[in-house]
Amino acid sequence: MTLVCLESLTFGLGHLVRAAEAHGERLRLLTGDPSWYSYELSRLPGDALDVVETDTFDPEQVADQLSRTPELHGLISSTDTWTLVGAELTERFGLPGLDPAVLRLTRDKAAVRDRLYEKGLTRARAVSADGAHLAALVRAEVGLPAILKDSAGTGSQNVWLVRDEEELAGALRQAAGRPLKGRLFAEPHFSGPVYSAETLTWAGRTRLLGVSSRLMSPEPRFREEITAFPVAFPEPRRASLERWLDELLAVVGYTDRFAHVEFALTASGPELVEINPRIGGALVGEGMCRALGVNVYEAMVEAALGRRPRLMDAELPGGPAVAFVLGYPDRPGVFTGVGGLDRLTGMPGSPAWYPIKRIGDLVEHLDDSRGYAGIVYAEGETAELATHCAVAAANAVRVVTEPFPQQRGAHRLSERTAGG
Repeated sequence: MTLVCLESLTFGLGHLVRAAEAHGERLRLLTGDPSWYSYELSRLPGDALDVVETDTFDPEQVADQLSRTPELHGLISSTDTWTLVGAELTERFGLPGLDPAVLRLTRDKAAVRDRLYEKGLTRARAVSADGAHLAALVRAEVGLPAILKDSAGTGSQNVWLVRDEEELAGALRQAAGRPLKGRLFAEPHFSGPVYSAETLTWAGRTRLLGVSSRLMSPEPRFREEITAFPVAFPEPRRASLERWLDELLAVVGYTDRFAHVEFALTASGPELVEINPRIGGALVGEGMCRALGVNVYEAMVEAALGRRPRLMDAELPGGPAVAFVLGYPDRPGVFTGVGGLDRLTGMPGSPAWYPIKRIGDLVEHLDDSRGYAGIVYAEGETAELATHCAVAAANAVRVVTEPFPQQRGAHRLSERTAGG
Protein backbone atom coordinates (compact mmCIF):
# COMPACT_ATOMS: atom_id res chain seq x y z
CA MET A 1 0.00 0.00 0.00
CA THR A 2 1.76 3.10 -1.25
CA LEU A 3 1.17 6.83 -1.14
CA VAL A 4 3.25 8.82 -3.62
CA CYS A 5 4.46 12.36 -2.97
CA LEU A 6 5.35 14.31 -6.13
CA GLU A 7 8.12 16.53 -4.78
CA SER A 8 7.36 18.30 -1.50
CA LEU A 9 7.77 21.54 0.35
CA THR A 10 11.21 21.83 1.92
CA PHE A 11 9.94 21.11 5.43
CA GLY A 12 7.26 18.70 6.62
CA LEU A 13 8.41 15.48 5.00
CA GLY A 14 9.01 13.82 8.38
CA HIS A 15 5.50 14.64 9.54
CA LEU A 16 4.15 13.28 6.25
CA VAL A 17 6.08 9.99 6.64
CA ARG A 18 4.67 9.52 10.14
CA ALA A 19 1.16 10.40 8.96
CA ALA A 20 1.35 7.83 6.14
CA GLU A 21 2.59 5.16 8.57
CA ALA A 22 -0.32 5.91 10.90
CA HIS A 23 -2.66 4.98 8.04
CA GLY A 24 -0.77 1.86 6.99
CA GLU A 25 0.75 3.47 3.91
CA ARG A 26 4.33 3.51 2.68
CA LEU A 27 5.42 6.94 1.45
CA ARG A 28 7.30 7.15 -1.85
CA LEU A 29 8.89 10.47 -2.76
CA LEU A 30 9.43 11.22 -6.45
CA THR A 31 12.01 13.96 -6.83
CA GLY A 32 14.46 15.35 -9.34
CA ASP A 33 16.91 16.29 -6.58
CA PRO A 34 16.90 14.26 -3.34
CA SER A 35 19.48 16.59 -1.81
CA TRP A 36 16.80 19.29 -1.59
CA TYR A 37 15.34 17.28 1.31
CA SER A 38 18.65 16.58 3.04
CA TYR A 39 17.58 18.31 6.27
CA GLU A 40 14.39 16.27 6.62
CA LEU A 41 15.91 13.00 5.37
CA SER A 42 18.82 13.29 7.79
CA ARG A 43 16.34 13.19 10.65
CA LEU A 44 14.50 10.09 9.47
CA PRO A 45 15.58 6.44 9.63
CA GLY A 46 17.15 5.33 6.36
CA ASP A 47 14.25 3.02 5.56
CA ALA A 48 11.47 5.42 6.58
CA LEU A 49 10.37 6.05 2.98
CA ASP A 50 11.29 5.25 -0.61
CA VAL A 51 13.08 8.06 -2.45
CA VAL A 52 12.94 7.69 -6.23
CA GLU A 53 14.96 10.08 -8.37
CA THR A 54 13.27 10.96 -11.65
CA ASP A 55 12.66 13.98 -13.86
CA THR A 56 9.59 15.41 -12.15
CA PHE A 57 9.30 18.10 -14.84
CA ASP A 58 8.50 15.31 -17.34
CA PRO A 59 4.90 14.18 -16.73
CA GLU A 60 5.40 10.96 -18.68
CA GLN A 61 8.37 9.92 -16.55
CA VAL A 62 6.28 10.60 -13.46
CA ALA A 63 3.41 8.59 -14.95
CA ASP A 64 5.78 5.72 -15.63
CA GLN A 65 6.87 5.74 -11.99
CA LEU A 66 3.26 5.77 -10.84
CA SER A 67 2.38 2.85 -13.10
CA ARG A 68 5.19 0.83 -11.50
CA THR A 69 4.21 1.71 -7.93
CA PRO A 70 2.81 -1.28 -6.02
CA GLU A 71 -0.72 -0.81 -4.65
CA LEU A 72 -0.86 2.90 -5.46
CA HIS A 73 -3.53 4.43 -3.23
CA GLY A 74 -2.99 8.16 -3.59
CA LEU A 75 -0.87 11.02 -4.93
CA ILE A 76 0.13 14.11 -2.97
CA SER A 77 1.33 17.22 -4.81
CA SER A 78 1.81 20.02 -2.27
CA THR A 79 3.93 22.53 -4.20
CA ASP A 80 2.97 25.33 -6.56
CA THR A 81 5.41 24.13 -9.23
CA TRP A 82 3.98 20.61 -9.48
CA THR A 83 0.33 21.30 -8.59
CA LEU A 84 -1.04 20.98 -12.10
CA VAL A 85 1.08 17.97 -13.10
CA GLY A 86 -0.10 16.24 -9.93
CA ALA A 87 -3.73 17.08 -10.67
CA GLU A 88 -3.58 15.71 -14.21
CA LEU A 89 -1.92 12.47 -13.09
CA THR A 90 -4.32 12.04 -10.18
CA GLU A 91 -7.18 12.13 -12.67
CA ARG A 92 -5.37 9.88 -15.18
CA PHE A 93 -4.78 7.18 -12.57
CA GLY A 94 -8.25 7.45 -11.07
CA LEU A 95 -6.98 8.53 -7.66
CA PRO A 96 -8.88 10.69 -5.14
CA GLY A 97 -8.38 14.40 -5.74
CA LEU A 98 -9.77 17.73 -6.78
CA ASP A 99 -11.03 18.40 -10.28
CA PRO A 100 -7.94 19.53 -12.25
CA ALA A 101 -9.98 22.43 -13.63
CA VAL A 102 -10.36 23.81 -10.10
CA LEU A 103 -6.62 23.64 -9.49
CA ARG A 104 -5.93 25.28 -12.84
CA LEU A 105 -8.24 28.10 -11.74
CA THR A 106 -6.54 28.55 -8.36
CA ARG A 107 -3.14 28.72 -10.06
CA ASP A 108 -4.40 31.65 -12.17
CA LYS A 109 -4.55 34.63 -9.83
CA ALA A 110 -6.18 36.89 -12.41
CA ALA A 111 -8.95 34.38 -13.18
CA VAL A 112 -9.61 33.88 -9.47
CA ARG A 113 -9.99 37.62 -8.93
CA ASP A 114 -12.39 37.89 -11.85
CA ARG A 115 -14.47 34.98 -10.53
CA LEU A 116 -14.69 36.58 -7.10
CA TYR A 117 -15.55 39.96 -8.63
CA GLU A 118 -18.47 38.38 -10.49
CA LYS A 119 -19.77 37.05 -7.17
CA GLY A 120 -19.29 40.30 -5.26
CA LEU A 121 -16.44 38.98 -3.08
CA THR A 122 -13.85 41.56 -4.10
CA ARG A 123 -14.01 45.24 -4.99
CA ALA A 124 -11.99 44.96 -8.19
CA ARG A 125 -11.39 42.68 -11.14
CA ALA A 126 -8.07 41.83 -12.74
CA VAL A 127 -6.84 43.85 -15.71
CA SER A 128 -4.68 42.14 -18.32
CA ALA A 129 -3.14 43.42 -21.57
CA ASP A 130 0.17 43.68 -23.37
CA GLY A 131 2.76 46.39 -22.74
CA ALA A 132 1.53 49.93 -23.22
CA HIS A 133 -2.08 48.76 -23.33
CA LEU A 134 -1.76 47.52 -19.75
CA ALA A 135 -0.43 50.90 -18.65
CA ALA A 136 -3.47 52.59 -20.15
CA LEU A 137 -5.84 50.16 -18.43
CA VAL A 138 -4.11 50.67 -15.09
CA ARG A 139 -4.66 54.41 -15.41
CA ALA A 140 -8.27 54.08 -16.55
CA GLU A 141 -9.59 51.16 -14.50
CA VAL A 142 -7.30 50.36 -11.58
CA GLY A 143 -5.72 53.64 -10.54
CA LEU A 144 -2.56 54.14 -8.53
CA PRO A 145 -1.21 52.66 -6.38
CA ALA A 146 -1.60 49.34 -8.15
CA ILE A 147 -0.05 45.88 -8.11
CA LEU A 148 1.43 44.26 -11.23
CA LYS A 149 2.16 40.56 -10.92
CA ASP A 150 2.55 37.22 -12.62
CA SER A 151 -0.78 35.37 -12.74
CA ALA A 152 0.98 32.09 -11.88
CA GLY A 153 3.84 33.42 -9.78
CA THR A 154 5.05 32.06 -6.45
CA GLY A 155 7.35 33.07 -3.60
CA SER A 156 6.62 36.81 -4.03
CA GLN A 157 8.49 36.70 -7.35
CA ASN A 158 7.56 39.11 -10.15
CA VAL A 159 5.36 41.37 -8.03
CA TRP A 160 5.60 45.14 -8.42
CA LEU A 161 4.00 47.91 -6.39
CA VAL A 162 3.53 50.93 -8.66
CA ARG A 163 2.68 54.18 -6.91
CA ASP A 164 3.26 56.66 -9.71
CA GLU A 165 3.82 56.86 -13.45
CA GLU A 166 7.57 56.40 -13.16
CA GLU A 167 7.20 53.18 -11.18
CA LEU A 168 4.53 51.93 -13.60
CA ALA A 169 6.83 52.42 -16.57
CA GLY A 170 9.73 50.80 -14.71
CA ALA A 171 7.69 47.77 -13.69
CA LEU A 172 6.49 47.22 -17.23
CA ARG A 173 10.09 47.37 -18.51
CA GLN A 174 11.23 44.84 -15.92
CA ALA A 175 8.31 42.51 -16.59
CA ALA A 176 8.98 42.58 -20.33
CA GLY A 177 12.46 41.19 -19.69
CA ARG A 178 11.48 38.36 -17.38
CA PRO A 179 10.08 34.90 -18.11
CA LEU A 180 6.68 34.75 -16.42
CA LYS A 181 4.98 31.53 -15.40
CA GLY A 182 1.63 32.99 -16.45
CA ARG A 183 0.70 36.43 -17.75
CA LEU A 184 1.12 39.94 -16.39
CA PHE A 185 -1.95 41.54 -14.86
CA ALA A 186 -2.84 44.44 -12.60
CA GLU A 187 -5.07 44.87 -9.57
CA PRO A 188 -5.51 47.56 -6.90
CA HIS A 189 -3.11 47.73 -3.98
CA PHE A 190 -5.23 46.84 -0.96
CA SER A 191 -3.72 48.69 1.98
CA GLY A 192 -3.53 46.98 5.34
CA PRO A 193 -1.76 44.18 7.19
CA VAL A 194 -1.38 40.94 5.25
CA TYR A 195 -2.24 37.54 6.72
CA SER A 196 -2.52 33.95 5.57
CA ALA A 197 -5.51 31.84 6.53
CA GLU A 198 -4.59 28.19 7.04
CA THR A 199 -7.70 26.23 6.10
CA LEU A 200 -8.89 22.68 5.52
CA THR A 201 -11.86 21.98 3.27
CA TRP A 202 -13.83 18.78 2.84
CA ALA A 203 -17.04 18.17 0.86
CA GLY A 204 -17.29 21.91 0.25
CA ARG A 205 -17.11 22.99 3.91
CA THR A 206 -14.09 24.92 5.17
CA ARG A 207 -12.57 24.94 8.65
CA LEU A 208 -10.27 27.81 9.59
CA LEU A 209 -7.40 26.21 11.50
CA GLY A 210 -5.75 29.52 12.27
CA VAL A 211 -4.26 32.66 10.76
CA SER A 212 -0.58 33.36 10.17
CA SER A 213 0.80 36.88 10.27
CA ARG A 214 2.93 37.96 7.32
CA LEU A 215 5.28 40.82 8.12
CA MET A 216 6.79 42.14 4.92
CA SER A 217 9.72 44.34 3.93
CA PRO A 218 9.04 48.07 3.45
CA GLU A 219 7.49 49.23 0.20
CA PRO A 220 7.96 48.85 -2.68
CA ARG A 221 9.31 45.31 -2.16
CA PHE A 222 7.13 42.37 -1.13
CA ARG A 223 9.76 40.28 0.59
CA GLU A 224 8.35 37.98 3.24
CA GLU A 225 10.34 38.32 6.45
CA ILE A 226 8.46 37.25 9.61
CA THR A 227 5.55 34.87 10.20
CA ALA A 228 3.73 33.94 13.42
CA PHE A 229 0.90 31.50 14.16
CA PRO A 230 -1.83 31.63 15.38
CA VAL A 231 -2.85 35.29 15.31
CA ALA A 232 -5.24 35.97 18.19
CA PHE A 233 -8.30 37.37 16.45
CA PRO A 234 -11.32 38.10 18.66
CA GLU A 235 -13.89 35.34 18.22
CA PRO A 236 -16.46 37.42 16.27
CA ARG A 237 -13.81 38.44 13.74
CA ARG A 238 -12.43 34.88 13.54
CA ALA A 239 -15.92 33.50 12.87
CA SER A 240 -16.55 36.19 10.24
CA LEU A 241 -13.26 35.31 8.53
CA GLU A 242 -14.18 31.62 8.51
CA ARG A 243 -17.52 32.38 6.83
CA TRP A 244 -15.80 34.59 4.25
CA LEU A 245 -13.21 31.91 3.50
CA ASP A 246 -15.89 29.22 3.21
CA GLU A 247 -17.78 31.32 0.65
CA LEU A 248 -14.62 32.36 -1.20
CA LEU A 249 -13.33 28.80 -1.63
CA ALA A 250 -16.76 27.53 -2.60
CA VAL A 251 -16.98 30.11 -5.40
CA VAL A 252 -13.81 28.72 -7.02
CA GLY A 253 -15.03 25.12 -6.61
CA TYR A 254 -12.56 24.19 -3.88
CA THR A 255 -14.13 21.12 -2.31
CA ASP A 256 -11.34 19.42 -0.36
CA ARG A 257 -7.71 19.74 0.87
CA PHE A 258 -5.61 22.37 2.64
CA ALA A 259 -5.43 25.94 1.39
CA HIS A 260 -3.10 28.79 2.27
CA VAL A 261 -5.17 31.91 1.56
CA GLU A 262 -3.36 35.24 1.63
CA PHE A 263 -5.47 38.31 2.33
CA ALA A 264 -5.11 41.96 3.26
CA LEU A 265 -7.21 43.21 6.15
CA THR A 266 -8.34 46.57 4.83
CA ALA A 267 -10.38 49.25 6.57
CA SER A 268 -13.50 47.82 4.88
CA GLY A 269 -12.78 44.13 5.49
CA PRO A 270 -10.65 41.32 4.08
CA GLU A 271 -9.50 41.40 0.46
CA LEU A 272 -8.01 38.37 -1.23
CA VAL A 273 -4.38 38.46 -2.32
CA GLU A 274 -4.20 34.87 -3.61
CA ILE A 275 -5.29 31.30 -3.00
CA ASN A 276 -2.53 28.71 -2.70
CA PRO A 277 -4.01 25.21 -3.09
CA ARG A 278 -1.71 23.59 -0.53
CA ILE A 279 -0.55 23.72 3.05
CA GLY A 280 1.56 26.78 3.88
CA GLY A 281 5.23 26.75 2.94
CA ALA A 282 8.42 27.53 4.86
CA LEU A 283 7.71 26.46 8.47
CA VAL A 284 3.95 27.05 8.41
CA GLY A 285 3.16 23.31 8.43
CA GLU A 286 5.67 22.68 11.22
CA GLY A 287 4.22 25.56 13.20
CA MET A 288 0.67 24.31 12.76
CA CYS A 289 1.63 20.87 14.08
CA ARG A 290 3.18 22.39 17.20
CA ALA A 291 0.66 25.15 17.84
CA LEU A 292 -2.42 22.98 17.27
CA GLY A 293 -0.98 19.95 19.06
CA VAL A 294 -1.69 17.48 16.24
CA ASN A 295 0.08 16.18 13.14
CA VAL A 296 -1.89 18.12 10.56
CA TYR A 297 -0.25 16.07 7.79
CA GLU A 298 -2.56 13.20 8.71
CA ALA A 299 -5.32 15.30 7.13
CA MET A 300 -3.23 15.55 3.96
CA VAL A 301 -2.86 11.77 3.88
CA GLU A 302 -6.54 11.16 4.56
CA ALA A 303 -7.61 13.54 1.80
CA ALA A 304 -5.21 11.86 -0.65
CA LEU A 305 -6.83 8.53 0.23
CA GLY A 306 -10.31 9.96 -0.30
CA ARG A 307 -11.26 9.89 3.38
CA ARG A 308 -12.83 12.69 5.40
CA PRO A 309 -9.97 14.22 7.42
CA ARG A 310 -10.56 13.82 11.14
CA LEU A 311 -9.04 17.29 11.55
CA MET A 312 -12.28 18.74 10.16
CA ASP A 313 -14.03 17.92 13.44
CA ALA A 314 -11.23 17.31 15.95
CA GLU A 315 -10.87 19.12 19.25
CA LEU A 316 -7.39 20.62 19.07
CA PRO A 317 -5.29 20.21 22.23
CA GLY A 318 -3.13 23.20 21.31
CA GLY A 319 0.49 23.96 22.04
CA PRO A 320 2.91 26.89 21.97
CA ALA A 321 2.47 29.72 19.53
CA VAL A 322 5.25 29.84 16.95
CA ALA A 323 7.10 32.41 14.86
CA PHE A 324 9.90 32.38 12.35
CA VAL A 325 12.17 34.86 10.63
CA LEU A 326 13.58 34.29 7.15
CA GLY A 327 17.35 34.70 7.12
CA TYR A 328 18.59 36.83 4.20
CA PRO A 329 22.18 37.92 3.60
CA ASP A 330 23.05 41.60 3.39
CA ARG A 331 24.24 41.31 -0.20
CA PRO A 332 24.05 38.89 -3.14
CA GLY A 333 26.87 36.41 -3.64
CA VAL A 334 27.94 32.84 -2.98
CA PHE A 335 26.52 31.46 0.26
CA THR A 336 29.40 30.55 2.57
CA GLY A 337 27.74 29.88 5.91
CA VAL A 338 25.86 31.22 8.91
CA GLY A 339 27.43 32.97 11.88
CA GLY A 340 26.02 33.29 15.37
CA LEU A 341 24.20 29.96 15.57
CA ASP A 342 26.02 29.18 18.82
CA ARG A 343 24.31 32.16 20.41
CA LEU A 344 20.86 30.58 20.00
CA THR A 345 21.54 28.15 22.84
CA GLY A 346 19.88 29.38 25.99
CA MET A 347 17.93 32.20 24.34
CA PRO A 348 14.20 32.38 25.19
CA GLY A 349 11.71 30.62 22.95
CA SER A 350 13.95 27.60 22.22
CA PRO A 351 15.12 29.11 18.91
CA ALA A 352 16.45 26.85 16.17
CA TRP A 353 17.95 27.31 12.70
CA TYR A 354 16.35 25.46 9.76
CA PRO A 355 18.71 25.49 6.75
CA ILE A 356 17.57 26.04 3.17
CA LYS A 357 20.66 26.77 1.11
CA ARG A 358 23.89 24.80 0.98
CA ILE A 359 27.45 26.07 0.92
CA GLY A 360 28.25 27.19 -2.62
CA ASP A 361 24.70 28.11 -3.58
CA LEU A 362 24.35 31.42 -5.39
CA VAL A 363 22.16 34.09 -3.82
CA GLU A 364 21.22 36.37 -6.68
CA HIS A 365 17.84 37.70 -5.62
CA LEU A 366 17.23 39.54 -2.36
CA ASP A 367 13.88 41.08 -3.29
CA ASP A 368 11.85 37.88 -2.86
CA SER A 369 11.90 34.51 -1.16
CA ARG A 370 14.59 33.09 -3.43
CA GLY A 371 17.09 34.98 -1.32
CA TYR A 372 16.79 33.50 2.15
CA ALA A 373 19.31 30.87 3.27
CA GLY A 374 17.42 29.49 6.24
CA ILE A 375 14.86 30.19 8.92
CA VAL A 376 15.09 31.11 12.60
CA TYR A 377 12.21 29.49 14.49
CA ALA A 378 11.03 30.21 18.05
CA GLU A 379 8.05 29.62 20.35
CA GLY A 380 6.11 31.58 22.97
CA GLU A 381 2.85 31.66 24.90
CA THR A 382 1.32 33.90 22.23
CA ALA A 383 2.17 34.66 18.62
CA GLU A 384 3.29 38.13 19.72
CA LEU A 385 5.74 36.73 22.29
CA ALA A 386 6.95 34.07 19.84
CA THR A 387 7.64 36.83 17.33
CA HIS A 388 9.70 38.77 19.85
CA CYS A 389 11.76 35.64 20.62
CA ALA A 390 12.25 34.81 16.93
CA VAL A 391 13.32 38.34 16.04
CA ALA A 392 15.76 38.50 18.97
CA ALA A 393 17.27 35.19 17.91
CA ALA A 394 17.43 36.18 14.25
CA ASN A 395 19.27 39.37 15.21
CA ALA A 396 22.08 37.18 16.54
CA VAL A 397 22.43 35.25 13.26
CA ARG A 398 24.36 36.39 10.19
CA VAL A 399 23.95 34.85 6.75
CA VAL A 400 27.29 35.23 5.01
CA THR A 401 28.03 35.51 1.30
CA GLU A 402 31.18 36.23 -0.67
CA PRO A 403 31.38 37.95 -4.09
CA PHE A 404 30.37 35.99 -7.15
CA PRO A 405 33.23 34.18 -8.90
CA GLN A 406 34.10 34.86 -12.52
CA GLN A 407 32.86 31.42 -13.58
CA ARG A 408 29.47 30.85 -12.00
CA GLY A 409 28.79 27.54 -13.69
CA ALA A 410 30.72 25.64 -11.03
CA HIS A 411 28.17 26.53 -8.38
CA ARG A 412 24.71 25.16 -7.86
CA LEU A 413 21.89 27.62 -8.47
CA SER A 414 18.39 26.75 -7.38
CA GLU A 415 15.36 28.88 -8.23
CA ARG A 416 13.23 26.77 -5.96
CA THR A 417 11.94 28.19 -2.68
CA ALA A 418 10.79 26.62 0.57
CA GLY A 419 7.41 28.31 0.06
CA GLY A 420 6.35 26.39 -3.00
